[in-house]
Amino acid sequence: MAQAIQHDAVPEAALEQLRRGAPVALASVIETWGSAPRPTGAMLAIGAVGEMTGSVSGGCVEGAVVAEALDALEDGTPRLLEFGVSDDEAFAVGLACGGRIRVMVEPVGVGQGPDEALLEALVAARAAREPVIYAVNPTTWERRLIHKGAADPLSEAAAARFHSDKSGFEGDWFLSVHNPPLRMVIVGAVHIAQPLVQMARLSGYDPVLVDPREAFGSAARFPGERILHDWPDEALAEIGLDARTAVVTLTHDPKLDDPAIRAALDSEVFYLGCLGSTRTHAKRVARMQEAGVPDATLKRIHAPVGLDIGAATPAEIALSIMGQITERLRRPESRP
Repeated sequence: MAQAIQHDAVPEAALEQLRRGAPVALASVIETWGSAPRPTGAMLAIGAVGEMTGSVSGGCVEGAVVAEALDALEDGTPRLLEFGVSDDEAFAVGLACGGRIRVMVEPVGVGQGPDEALLEALVAARAAREPVIYAVNPTTWERRLIHKGAADPLSEAAAARFHSDKSGFEGDWFLSVHNPPLRMVIVGAVHIAQPLVQMARLSGYDPVLVDPREAFGSAARFPGERILHDWPDEALAEIGLDARTAVVTLTHDPKLDDPAIRAALDSEVFYLGCLGSTRTHAKRVARMQEAGVPDATLKRIHAPVGLDIGAATPAEIALSIMGQITERLRRPESRP
């Protein structure tokens, strides 16, 4: 069975080192200009003995960051570092087009660095799939966690950051967004699901196939994938649906699709797409209305599923689904 995609497990790696008694520092990309190789919010954990997890630059400035991190562990002083290169040197070291990055280095549990309790709270929130922001003021080195929906002077800015999934500065504060990893639940191990699970994984999702028909959802047809042979409503309850989950139903069979659709509509999933023609969807809507589902709720269903790109083959249909899911994730204002 395939391993689930790992969240960028840098805070977890740092906490593990601390619990082993090994000093550790955290480095974070806090600003970028030009074509930087790693996005704002990217992290690197540096142990005192040279153990590293994560990346802040894809390798081009890691050596200098590690050296500063080791010094920070010695003197307990966080650092703000800036790296940039001229256009003729940029490509060779990975900062293409004259890119620049600004990196924050914090010794954990030492001097002005964050304490271990704050790191533990961050790791606990991530383990519970709870959206959280690690807020740092590099002028005063104040820090706190901002939970989604919690009252905070920065709550409005934090809400926008949660939606955009982008870390960055709000005034004097750097907001490092820690959203749960993306997941995709595909109901129906049909031929379209074969390219879709591959595209989902390449796009950063942890895909799960749900189909009680073991002949369809077999390891031979989906090698290395996570497959649940429970009925969809039971499987979705086991998986747990949240705002970082997309659900796609592909079976055309109301006995399988409808329970999954009802479960998804009762949750905060950011996307629900259902395969079928306009006529098929009209029958689906009628069944849901008879079951008492409000019309406003039914508008959350994307059907016929996928962007209208004239897709004909299973791979093209999967591409259209992946495109629509991406649009709904990155442009939340376009969600019905």
